[in-house]
Amino acid sequence: MESDSLDRYAPAPDQRPIEAIIGTNIAKRAVVVAPVLAIVFGITNGWGGAVASLIGVAIVVLNFLLGGYVLSYAARISLSLYHAAALFGFFIRLGLITLSLLLIGGVTEIDRMALGISVVVSYLVLLSWEAIAVVNGGERDLEWSS
Repeated sequence: MESDSLDRYAPAPDQRPIEAIIGTNIAKRAVVVAPVLAIVFGITNGWGGAVASLIGVAIVVLNFLLGGYVLSYAARISLSLYHAAALFGFFIRLGLITLSLLLIGGVTEIDRMALGISVVVSYLVLLSWEAIAVVNGGERDLEWSS
């Protein structure tokens, strides 16, 4: 009886890395979001704003990819580690975003407003876009039947 309750928390042997797939899908969508933000900030703030917005989107994409791969790795090990990675990883990755913004803003003469707004907007847009795609069944690579 005790081994049955322990097996429930064991990782699935051949589970696909769903979280990593989601992170990759978000990175693919950034190819659309990044130029739009670069054009908007390029028009309003010049070349410096365009470059800052592209750097902001890159920070967000790296954040989503890191989160996806860390969660996929943790899911293969145990459910408890997965939960810890989800909770603490979120706060750690937000801290990394903040640290990145502070370092980039402190070391370079970058358009901080364009950088910060691009990070927030791209984070929310990419996350929402992926959530809507998953809910609507648009992500065929996440199908459980494949």
